[in-house]
Amino acid sequence: MSIHLIGGGRSDDYDGEVYERFLAEAAARASSIGRDVARVAVLLVGGGEDAPLYSHAYREQLLRTAPCDPVIAHVDEGEAFPSSVLTDIDGLLIGGGHTPSYLEAVLPIVEEIRLLVTDGLPYAGFSAGAMIAADRAIIGGWQIGGVPICPEETGEDLDELTVVEGLGLVDLAVDVHAAQWGTLSRLIAATEAGLVDGGVAIDEFTVIIVGDGELRVEGAGSVWRVSPGDEGVLVGTLGA
Repeated sequence: MSIHLIGGGRSDDYDGEVYERFLAEAAARASSIGRDVARVAVLLVGGGEDAPLYSHAYREQLLRTAPCDPVIAHVDEGEAFPSSVLTDIDGLLIGGGHTPSYLEAVLPIVEEIRLLVTDGLPYAGFSAGAMIAADRAIIGGWQIGGVPICPEETGEDLDELTVVEGLGLVDLAVDVHAAQWGTLSRLIAATEAGLVDGGVAIDEFTVIIVGDGELRVEGAGSVWRVSPGDEGVLVGTLGA
């Protein structure tokens, strides 16, 4: 089973290419215990009055991609998920929104998530859910020492670049909406400053799949790989 990191991107008629392998893995896990349709936990945070619309959009996207049973769990910003959201599931999808609030919401169940993933539960992170999957997670900020490094509107209500302990599912930092929001420069700056040891910045409608010692990219865009070098930061792309 694999870790599926999705760079964001929503559309009412999207065919769900970035979810296909995740749902196939969930279906295989369900079949192994005699369940006909995979139960996929979908954890969502915030959204205010639009929260029901977000829940509906995630449910419809998964159902449009492959047969499954999406089990939506939603909490407001500042709240946390109970461990019961992880009971009897075949796959886990953590959605997108305010990244610091997503990390806060899953902190009480981090150890359980790690144990389940280690045991073979497929994990998918969409936008915020991809960012917090890292050992060292970039959760926001648009400046380093007061110097802009990416658009202010991508700062997640944080000014200074903020890197904290994440879920620990992958050993590389993750940023998202790379080409669309200009966040590649945030990952470059974080790497150059030594706050992270490189990582990946993922375009929308694009997924990088981490599993069995290999990295696989699928979808419409690119994954931008950033690593420290002897004479500066190295940047390249892993094409879909």
